[in-house]
Amino acid sequence: QLQLVESGGGLVQPGGSLTLSCTASGATVDYYAAGWSRQVPGKKREGVACISSSGGSTKYADSVKGRFTMSRDKAKNTVYLQMNSLNPEDTAVYFCGVTPVFSLCEHPNEYDYWGQGTQVTVSS
Repeated sequence: QLQLVESGGGLVQPGGSLTLSCTASGATVDYYAAGWSRQVPGKKREGVACISSSGGSTKYADSVKGRFTMSRDKAKNTVYLQMNSLNPEDTAVYFCGVTPVFSLCEHPNEYDYWGQGTQVTVSS
């Protein structure tokens, strides 16, 4: 059974940076597109970024474009989300997931597997 475990969340000041990691175990994710989404209590989960199975294509939500970068390392079965210029509106629980369909990867309900999430808090 595929399991995804996120790490790297924490407290950061506005303008700061964090890098989230998501490592898969139990199966390879080489043939899946992968993505990050985030959720604030009481709000709908929002797709943030996603990457194709090859790593050659990425998509970003308008709210993070130019600030966040998603990448993957197949040798480590791991995907990353580099987050720069963080602001308080980025505060949320961040989840990583995998989906077989890159063309739909901006939609969180298209994912087959999700991790448990990692908290990111941006505050002074």
